[in-house]
Amino acid sequence: MNPDSGLWALVCERTAATPDARFAIDHLDREISFRGYRDAAVQVAGALEARGIGVGSRVSWQLPTTLESLVLAGALARLGANQNPILPMLREREVGFILGELEPELFIVPGTWRGFDHEAMANELTAGSGIEVVRRDALLGLEPRGRAAASGKEDWRWSFYSSGTTADPKGARHSDPSVGASGVAMAQRYALEPSDRVAMVFPVTHIGGIGWLFTSMLVGCSLIVEPVFDPVETPARLAAHGVTQATAGTVFHQAYLAAQRKQPGQPLFRNVRSFPGGGAPKPPRLHHDIKREMGGAGIVSGYGMTEFPIAVLGAIDDADEKLAHTEGRATEGVDVKIAGADGSRLGAGEEGEIRLKGPQCMLGYVDGKLDAAAFDAEGFLRSGDLGRLDAEGHLIVTGRLKDVIVRKGENISARQVEDLLFDHPAIADVAVIGIPDPAAGEIACAVAVLEGDTAAPELQELSNFLDARGLSRRSHPERLEVVSVLPRNASGKVLKNALRERFATGS
Repeated sequence: MNPDSGLWALVCERTAATPDARFAIDHLDREISFRGYRDAAVQVAGALEARGIGVGSRVSWQLPTTLESLVLAGALARLGANQNPILPMLREREVGFILGELEPELFIVPGTWRGFDHEAMANELTAGSGIEVVRRDALLGLEPRGRAAASGKEDWRWSFYSSGTTADPKGARHSDPSVGASGVAMAQRYALEPSDRVAMVFPVTHIGGIGWLFTSMLVGCSLIVEPVFDPVETPARLAAHGVTQATAGTVFHQAYLAAQRKQPGQPLFRNVRSFPGGGAPKPPRLHHDIKREMGGAGIVSGYGMTEFPIAVLGAIDDADEKLAHTEGRATEGVDVKIAGADGSRLGAGEEGEIRLKGPQCMLGYVDGKLDAAAFDAEGFLRSGDLGRLDAEGHLIVTGRLKDVIVRKGENISARQVEDLLFDHPAIADVAVIGIPDPAAGEIACAVAVLEGDTAAPELQELSNFLDARGLSRRSHPERLEVVSVLPRNASGKVLKNALRERFATGS
């Protein structure tokens, strides 16, 4: 199957190949086959077509990860619409910006979800704009009159926005082939089979969630759909449904490991093959703990971004040291350039900015004025991340260009310090941030979540711990803060800006 032909073509091809195989099962134990999925999408497409939606129509939707959301994505693909999935966690500022920039014809919302009235917010934001607000449950099925739209490599079919913690969100324009290429990459590196059962715990409105929809159609594997991740109930449901691919990142993997440790000697996920990861830094120790205590290949993580999903990915048969300490190799057709300050390509082991070129790359931003700064002279996407390639081409992400702490004119890699502190027995989770200091400019502050009822370590104890691991004294944290939980976005990335705001004044 070829993703270049478009998502709807994949739906039809998968239905023809395995019509009665299970496509998905949700938290209410509702199941849907590939044939059932296609038929449901056709019915919703008819309802959308009756509202004037067709090829090129812009439709925004802010929905949780449910079977209905997956059906909507298929229905919009059937019509050839330009769909804009929005993370349910976003509120007035971000959603208002997205709607104002994209100017969709339709905005589909869930009503009240997790105590928040999305419909009321949508009506307030769209008042006088001409954007029609529709609740998802109002889309009753009709038989569509139009023909299914073909897809081309340059057809703008998807608009994905970053969460924008300090600035306005950026909208990345994608085609079916660019999103589908990430699905191909996952199918290949995880060696996926029709018998695989994938934990769909990632937001379907994130590009990674839509990537798994493509993957399911390409391979015929099924999705275990969880609208809300609960650290106790979700692992139990995944286990009951025979999960084989326990996605989707560090915060989820930590929850799986905690659940496993509550039943030592009894495998939680008896059929697990790997723990796909990405979206946030992976402490090396976590891979080894997962593999030793839960089985399978351990954490098989990757690297990418909204603008360029699954650029790099580990493989299920990679050596443990590669899986623990790298994000894998470039996926098919991708060129990873580690760029020096002048944009030149650096050699193995040299640190520079990660720049990317390949089939997963976005078509450009919704705001085309941002494109010039996003790409270098050779057409590589500038990631804003720092990293290096080892001799075998595996990528080690070392931090963000903007996540380097500058203390007395010398750079401190927050990522390096975090990886080491994660090994401390008292620390369950940690983020290292730079906070202003009148003498040094910035100092490193470790914000830690403690392991169980463990007492907080003294700063000198942490320093001794880092000394023993060979970290330069200039990189040692000079302040320690303890929190109950680290704030994260939907991708699992720690919201360091929120921590900086909280601790910059010493409060």
